[in-house]
Amino acid sequence: MKPAAFEYLAPTTTEEALARLAEHGWAAKVLAGGQSLVPMMNFRLAQPSVLVDINRIADLAYIEPARDGGVRIGAMTRQAQVERDPTVASRLPMIHEAMPKIAYPAVRSRGTIGGTIAHADPSAELVGASVALRARFRIGSRDRGERWVPAEEFFVGLFTTALEPDELLLEVHVPPMPAHSGWAFLEVARRHHDFALVGVAAVAALDSKGRSDGTRLVFFSVGEGPVEAHAAAAVLQGQVPTPEVIREAAETAGDADVDPQSDINASAAYRRHLVKVLGQRALAQAFLRAQGG
Repeated sequence: MKPAAFEYLAPTTTEEALARLAEHGWAAKVLAGGQSLVPMMNFRLAQPSVLVDINRIADLAYIEPARDGGVRIGAMTRQAQVERDPTVASRLPMIHEAMPKIAYPAVRSRGTIGGTIAHADPSAELVGASVALRARFRIGSRDRGERWVPAEEFFVGLFTTALEPDELLLEVHVPPMPAHSGWAFLEVARRHHDFALVGVAAVAALDSKGRSDGTRLVFFSVGEGPVEAHAAAAVLQGQVPTPEVIREAAETAGDADVDPQSDINASAAYRRHLVKVLGQRALAQAFLRAQGG
């Protein structure tokens, strides 16, 4: 199929891109890597009358160490670059682990960090990981300037974010891991590189006495966006993470935190089962890392 007719704009600066978005509003769509938008346009699931191609804005492609010990990543940075970057590997091991699970190398060579985040696919690895890692997103508007939005407030529904029609995602900032913490990133898919049936990103944090303190468990592909397991975290809070406590938390996540739906790939019951299994495995792995194992 072919897309509906549209006007094509290719700004070379962020300021010009923001001006075009302010001018056209809801009628415009931003083209970054195009790995999701172009197929949607070809099937006419998306029919923008204006396409704003930001691939010529070189200033939006970078990976830089942040002063707080985290990493700053420009929105137009290709996924393949993030996958291979040594700064990401050393400072953001969860992101480094997640990148090869995203589609195929050909897709990652074109797909961008900002495009993935702004598309807000509930099955996307980076969507779940960004919430677990408490990432922040820098957003720009011609008329209102810039603002920062925490990842847990950015994803507001199915393929829906806090971005206004005149705004552009400019940068992803991922802070360093908390002290005495560990991480895990797991998913189950029908085939390697397919969308996950269920995935989980875990950050396990310990206090000075070896008890869970602020542990985060975020599931993806189980709802209309990333699902943070608050009830499971409450089970863990203040507890020594024994296998029994971890199992109870994972069971709570499957019973109380998620409400998955059935589709052609998996039933709701199977997804709930995977939440419990992956949750237990991820927590065990994350706490082991937190303990220095």
